[in-house]
Amino acid sequence: MTNSRKNAVETVVNREVVPLQIAGVKVSDYYASNVFKDSAMREYLSDDAYKAVKEAIKAGTKISREIADSVASGMKSWAMQKGATSYTHWFQPLTGLTAEKHDMFFMPKGDGAVEVFSGDALVQQEPDASSFPSGGIRATFEARGYTAWDPGSPAFIMEIGEAKTLCIPTIFISYTGESLDYKAPLLKSAHFLEQAALPVVHLFDKDATKVTATLGWEQEYFVIDEALFYGRPDLMFSGRTLIGAAPQKGQQFEDHYFGTIPERVYGYMLDFEAECHKLGIPIRTRHNEVAPSQFECAPMFEEVSVAVDHNQLLMDLMERVARRHKLRVLLHEKPFAGINGSGKHNNWSMGTDTGKNLLSPGKTPKNNLLFLTFFVNVIKAVNENADLLRASIASANNDHRLGANEAPPAIISVFIGSYMTDALNEIEKRVAKDKYDELSNANLKLDIHNKIPDVMLDNTDRNRTSPFAFTGNKFEFRAVGSSANCSQAMTVMNAIVGKQLLDFKVEVDKLIKGGEGKEGAIMRILRQYYTDSKKVLFEGDGYSDAWEKEAKKRGLSNVKTTPYALDFYTTKKAKEVLVNTGIYTERELDARVDILHHTYSLKIDTEARILADLITNQIVPSAIEYLNKLITNIKGLKEIGIAASASKAQKETATEIAEHINALKVAVDKMQAALEVTHNGKTTAEHSKAYCDKVIPFFAIIREHADALESKVDDSIWPLPKYREMLFIR
Repeated sequence: MTNSRKNAVETVVNREVVPLQIAGVKVSDYYASNVFKDSAMREYLSDDAYKAVKEAIKAGTKISREIADSVASGMKSWAMQKGATSYTHWFQPLTGLTAEKHDMFFMPKGDGAVEVFSGDALVQQEPDASSFPSGGIRATFEARGYTAWDPGSPAFIMEIGEAKTLCIPTIFISYTGESLDYKAPLLKSAHFLEQAALPVVHLFDKDATKVTATLGWEQEYFVIDEALFYGRPDLMFSGRTLIGAAPQKGQQFEDHYFGTIPERVYGYMLDFEAECHKLGIPIRTRHNEVAPSQFECAPMFEEVSVAVDHNQLLMDLMERVARRHKLRVLLHEKPFAGINGSGKHNNWSMGTDTGKNLLSPGKTPKNNLLFLTFFVNVIKAVNENADLLRASIASANNDHRLGANEAPPAIISVFIGSYMTDALNEIEKRVAKDKYDELSNANLKLDIHNKIPDVMLDNTDRNRTSPFAFTGNKFEFRAVGSSANCSQAMTVMNAIVGKQLLDFKVEVDKLIKGGEGKEGAIMRILRQYYTDSKKVLFEGDGYSDAWEKEAKKRGLSNVKTTPYALDFYTTKKAKEVLVNTGIYTERELDARVDILHHTYSLKIDTEARILADLITNQIVPSAIEYLNKLITNIKGLKEIGIAASASKAQKETATEIAEHINALKVAVDKMQAALEVTHNGKTTAEHSKAYCDKVIPFFAIIREHADALESKVDDSIWPLPKYREMLFIR
């Protein structure tokens, strides 16, 4: 083992568990302690300011600058009492990360200073808009952009070491008014969905005044020691291992899933969970995932925009806290080949201010017309806009995961379970069946021992191979990537369902005006929607080759790579859903597509250059070093008169190594030549497609030869930490 790799392994083995500061402390004692929550607002704001903020949150009313001054004063007092000395507008530009620019509260005055924070500073700031991705909306010489306060997401205090900063969630827009972030379109889509859903809700519940899209995400991730991380340049710069032979033991024993959490990782989990809880992120679940060194955490559901903010905060906290534990978090969708990658399952639903979950079926779903209305409309929306949903999860990272025998395929389908399928079939055919009422209260009888209680059956099974599955009172969009900002997928989800509900209400009103009763009109339309949407419903194994063939017969798209999936954003249907509804302007949508293509190209270009460097400067030299040892050994045997047949194994190994070295040189040269060709395209879409078609194919060829060398070259010579070390040394 090379000295650097050996030292890294020894460092990992000798790590100690970091002691926790919150050991034994109840979460309820500090939950949301760093959030400007309702109780803090009551204490630090005037009655008028408090009422104005609450009304802005509930009804979207604007806050006057006079009230903003009052809110800023109270927010500053609260933050300074907590130890904060600075503030920042916290936003989500189109980099996929969060951004912030800090300002101090103090202002020089006379020969001293005072702490100030005005309403103007609360409401807006002016970060440079030219240095963020804008898809051409902003040029380098057009720098002005604005962040604007979002009262719907509470301000919070971020602790970094001993420093504390007041963070104000905001949107980010250009000088000319276009959105330059993920959040502004998400907020527009949530408002659009509410405006479309309320008239439909009023068919059943006249008291409802608000419909809220909700989200509960599940975050998967890997954890490895930082010493091993730093020994892998590919992990450092691309987030995934571009080469690496499979270990003798991977996940085939299925022994990691829900297994005992390793002590160092457990301590890390408790630490970042505590930081989450201080910020009001309702993390409740932790467990081992399927692959070795893979884990998952999940919160309670929240209003969609707050849930997205919290997920972005979580990813930042996970990486920051990991450093305290000498660990590194890998959020890439596929950091290791041959084992499961990571997703971010988005559990999406809708609720009213009268306490109704619009996707909760109740005990007798077939008789719950409110539920059926929203349930079938969601299915219809997905059926009509499956390609747009596919585009919403497209990224270079996620291409490695979708359909890779571990994750939902690139084919968008909907799983609703046999019970709901039978119920909808009954409605479609108007056939009465008693079994549905029986199943609604069914128990699973366990013939084990009388001390074991019966298990209550859910109204659906679970299908891990479905990209979009109904899971009892919500739909789980399982195809979202682990490193993604949830906003993109949730914006599309809100938009397609909102558009569908608008169309539904028009059809209902038309039938009612024609003399049909309300319930009869609703049932007639739902029956037709179900019939029209059957092609997108699939209950079987989404990983199977048979499904791929069946999906093709049904006319479902199966676009496996990002540059081609992004074309779905440019269709007439996409613009009807995303532009005509006011969620994006056409310029904003075109700009985002341009950014997504450009980001894809940059990622592939970076990976190709890292791969070439690894092969040229580490793998090939190590292989040559071992090849020279073999040659020396063969020569030595010959010199002392040992028969040539005795060195047959060495000769065969030397030949194989030499062939792999040569093949690597040829493949790397061709890949580098292909990199130059990619720049011939005139548009970002042409560039990204060139990277996809002409550069990526060399990755697999290079990896095959590099991994073959790893299995043949002397372990003491191999320079990079191996899979067995990264995945199993904890």
